[in-house]
Amino acid sequence: MKKFSALEYVRPDFKEVKKQLKEYRKKFRKVKTYPEFKDLYIELEKEAAKLATAFSIASIRNTMDKTDSFYEGELKYFNEKGAAIQLVSLSLSKKLLKSPFRKQFDEEYGPFLTEKVEKKLKLMSPLTVFDAIRETRLMQQYSKDVALCETEFRGEKCNFYGLLKHMQSTDRQIRKEAFFAWSGMYESVADKLDAIYDKLVRQRVKTAKKLGFKNYIDYAYQIRERYDYTKKEVEDFRNNVRDIIVPVCQKLYEKQRKRLNVETLHFYDEGLKFPEGNALPIGDTGELIEKAQKMYDEMSRETSEFFRFMRENELFDLETRAGKHLGGYCTFLPEYKAPFIFSNFNGTSADIDVLTHEAGHAFQIYLASRYQKSMMSIGSSSEINEIHSMAMEHFAYDWMPLFFGEKADKYLYAHLTDSLTKIPYMVAVDEFQHRVFENPKMSARERRAAWHQIEKIYLPWRSYDGNRFMTEGGYWLQKQHIFIYPFYYVDYALAQVCSYELYIKSLKDRQSAWKDYVGLCQKGGSMGYFDLLKSSNLKNPFKKETLQDIVCQVEEVIAEFEKRI
Repeated sequence: MKKFSALEYVRPDFKEVKKQLKEYRKKFRKVKTYPEFKDLYIELEKEAAKLATAFSIASIRNTMDKTDSFYEGELKYFNEKGAAIQLVSLSLSKKLLKSPFRKQFDEEYGPFLTEKVEKKLKLMSPLTVFDAIRETRLMQQYSKDVALCETEFRGEKCNFYGLLKHMQSTDRQIRKEAFFAWSGMYESVADKLDAIYDKLVRQRVKTAKKLGFKNYIDYAYQIRERYDYTKKEVEDFRNNVRDIIVPVCQKLYEKQRKRLNVETLHFYDEGLKFPEGNALPIGDTGELIEKAQKMYDEMSRETSEFFRFMRENELFDLETRAGKHLGGYCTFLPEYKAPFIFSNFNGTSADIDVLTHEAGHAFQIYLASRYQKSMMSIGSSSEINEIHSMAMEHFAYDWMPLFFGEKADKYLYAHLTDSLTKIPYMVAVDEFQHRVFENPKMSARERRAAWHQIEKIYLPWRSYDGNRFMTEGGYWLQKQHIFIYPFYYVDYALAQVCSYELYIKSLKDRQSAWKDYVGLCQKGGSMGYFDLLKSSNLKNPFKKETLQDIVCQVEEVIAEFEKRI
């Protein structure tokens, strides 16, 4: 393939796409044998890959620069014109499911693929096409509004990511000022973000009811492909986190408070693990990429091949800049079987987390796209996908001296403790969303009150040092998943438990753990959640005894790391 920057973007002609889909529908009716059926399906997938790749290119380039009106317009075009072909796609999918060759197809591709299509058909209707368009517009508006936020901090223009770096300063006054500036930026756009979220909640509830769901929660669970468990199991998991993990986190934060020698550990102190400063990566972006190549060359044959492919085709956009979309992600260019990694490097250890976390996603996509027969089976549900990324973070531990030199042990301690202390926040975000959609008429003030109450349950150590906006519950506004990926966040917590299990196994038998991990990556979304866990020898994270056992072992590793810092 060409380097990403050289890939040509061609706007799809959706009138022609619609016409093609109708032609395929006729062709599927006429096939006489299974080989004919399969060939036609492969041909259809190739056309779908071209369309999906065009969308990915437009989307990536839009996130690279939210001020670029051309790609902003292209996403609007996809949203408005692309939604119209859903109806033809719906009709075509129904034809495929009713085919006399379905049994043979299931035998070759696995029954989960067609079962998943059946479930997804229940989420599509002519009645909700324009609802989807309106929801996407609102999400794009949110993304643009936060990407354009900027403030001057001590003579430097900073976006949200730029301020996060200053919130790890060894100078407590700088940390505090950066936090208040960060909070102030969110408060300055709070009315706008609240208004967007009000509309999103109403729109999502409306869509769910049109499709016959009792509430948006039930609909969201189907969208997220949570076929194997219900909100009751998720509630139990949150309670297990509260009972098992929260007390461990309180101990870790108390140790941190003592290390920093402060009377009260405020929010702007949480990011600084050591009074002399956190471990920072050594080298600029180019040097970090070179070091990552060395790591992946030594890790395995598969990772070496994968990362060289990423570098040769420049499938990265890593450095933060004005107008760039917040956060990090990994996406896919199916026509080229190519992942793409997007991030906002800011000179902190989070840059290395990207080179392991998002690279874990990319590695899985790279493998599964070459292993699975259908594009629909490459990716799984998010609570599986996040195992791919989080486990890679832990598998990379042995190479951290490359990035941090003599401070590698500090990074390892900080990373492992951070991964544990983030879990209560993950389930807090999940409970917040359940509360919102159990009472979708909540006002902005009521939502903040709900968040404040939830923080007391899952983050009892949290102190905002008198910052009114955050103390009253404004912190939830900074979580983009709530706006753009509803109910996608507890998935990280579930995945982290399984990632810990792989890591602990690797300490005893790395070869066996790596084999289980690669197998999970290759299987993609070809099975359901619990079947995928079982196939890679992973336990059920919903069970209290699983969480207790794994967290206990993680505590032991943290204690070992603590001796080395």
